Amino acid sequence: MRFVFAIVCFVLAALMMGLGIGQRTFLAGADEVTASTTETMTSPVTIIDGSALNAFEQSQTVEIAGTPTMTAAYGRTEDVMAWVGNATYTLITFDETTGELVSTVTSGEEAQVPQLQGSDLWLREYTGETSLRFRVTLPEDVSIIAVSDGITPAPSSVSVSWPLDNTAPWSGPLVAAGAGFLLLGLIFLIWALTHMRKSRGPRRTQQKQPKMPKLPRQPRYKPGKPKALTSSKGRRATRRMVAFVPAILVGSLALTGCTTAIWPSDSVSSAVNATPTPTATDAAPETKIDTPAVTEAQMSDIINEIGTVVAQADANKDKDLLATRMTGPALEYRLANYAISTADAAVGEVPTSIPVNGTQLILPQQGDDFPRIAFAVIEQPTDPALPEAETAAPTAIMLVQEDARSNYKISYATVLQAGIALPEVAPVTVGAARVNPDFKLLQMAPADLAGAYVDILMNDAASTTYPQFDLSKDQLLPSSGVAGQAARKAELSSTAEMTFAMAAGSGEVTALTTADSGAIVAVQVTETETVKPVKSGAAVRPQGAVKALLGKESSATGVSATYSDQLLFYIPSLNEPGQVQLLGFGQGLLEAKELP
Repeated sequence: MRFVFAIVCFVLAALMMGLGIGQRTFLAGADEVTASTTETMTSPVTIIDGSALNAFEQSQTVEIAGTPTMTAAYGRTEDVMAWVGNATYTLITFDETTGELVSTVTSGEEAQVPQLQGSDLWLREYTGETSLRFRVTLPEDVSIIAVSDGITPAPSSVSVSWPLDNTAPWSGPLVAAGAGFLLLGLIFLIWALTHMRKSRGPRRTQQKQPKMPKLPRQPRYKPGKPKALTSSKGRRATRRMVAFVPAILVGSLALTGCTTAIWPSDSVSSAVNATPTPTATDAAPETKIDTPAVTEAQMSDIINEIGTVVAQADANKDKDLLATRMTGPALEYRLANYAISTADAAVGEVPTSIPVNGTQLILPQQGDDFPRIAFAVIEQPTDPALPEAETAAPTAIMLVQEDARSNYKISYATVLQAGIALPEVAPVTVGAARVNPDFKLLQMAPADLAGAYVDILMNDAASTTYPQFDLSKDQLLPSSGVAGQAARKAELSSTAEMTFAMAAGSGEVTALTTADSGAIVAVQVTETETVKPVKSGAAVRPQGAVKALLGKESSATGVSATYSDQLLFYIPSLNEPGQVQLLGFGQGLLEAKELP
């Protein structure tokens, strides 16, 4: 019976160890699955849809080829389609029946598209020659876009690979169990052989014979043990060696099996197998929640890029380069500053810089509609030579993206006032809704803000809107309001007179909601100072920046100078206590001309 047990153990050991080793060798499946298409492309754009990228779970390895040069990027599917616009494009999807990628051409009005690289829409870009290969892990709402040069057909060869889970977690236990049965079988075998030797083989049953007289006892012959069955170290040493061999075998097999890939664990058993993602059918409709138009990392990169471009444009007074990253009141002020410093470097102001890697706060707009806006606060670098009280205040900027093929540009650049606390805003992952200029659920409609503040500058406490504003920390009012105007008039010669005019500027009113349902609003106000001679033969002699921009030493008819005020306000909600507050401003000479 012991021999039977040994044979059964040996058979089980062979089966288990064979199956365990087989799972890691000839029974192991492929380590990835690949879907591809090599159809000839006729469109300038190829889009790999997010659903195709997620046909199997796990990460995606994308390979694109077929043109001498190519550029690929990925971004939110809404942004990709918005960038394509009316252009003809090829959409690549996944066919679950064939397991291959399928190309579908959608004709449009445009046969060409701009260059792909450099757009603020993309989360990442890739460029290469002959072929591109990159590995990503993208959600279903993100797609990949690829072009050649925007004119010739896009790359024609596209393949997507997904890794498969062929870790064989039960390989180790099977080999270990097989080794255990092998050891048990050896134990049964040794036990059976030992028992057989002790019994000296089978005994025969003898019949009883009649008793005979006892014969004299003869000396008995004792044969010696065969040498083949003896050991110089004794019988016990032989047994120890026989038992030691299976122990070594089991230990080596167990050690070779101790890897994560061949042992079951929580991480392996819970790992997502690369299987086709089922398509939902008859699903209940879901309410779409608006998400921010950009991510925090994306906006940080955008602001850093803007800071680099603006610094380069400032250094070279490059108007065209500046226009690629600034617009509206911010662009008007800086272009005027270029003209002033070119005419007279001594009076030219140093414009507010856009620091790189100094972003403190980012508030993007929710939703996918264009134009899009965003608000950010950037900390100015600290000068160790200056005391803390004299360090530069943070810069607050309002950005706008007109359409999908345009980049974000700064429309307002202001310096935050000292002692001002910004209102609480939503996290960057939530974003803020854009506020319509005519929105009535605020203590003041954003469209009325510039006019209301102008009335205060011109009339001070006599203004009808004066009670609606918290002016306790307003640093612009003393210089541009009634007191400042009177001080400038007092400095003027008796041969001339000065008049003031203020109005809402042409800059677009831009507003985003705050956490308390209020709004951060950016507006423009223009201040015009007109100086005329009041006596015959008298002339007006402009000074400083006005003189540099005018290009004249004097004028017999008078001079008009227009200043631009970029203003950043906080307007509380209609249901919340508080007053409208000026958060920051930027002021500079915009225009100087001689009166007719």
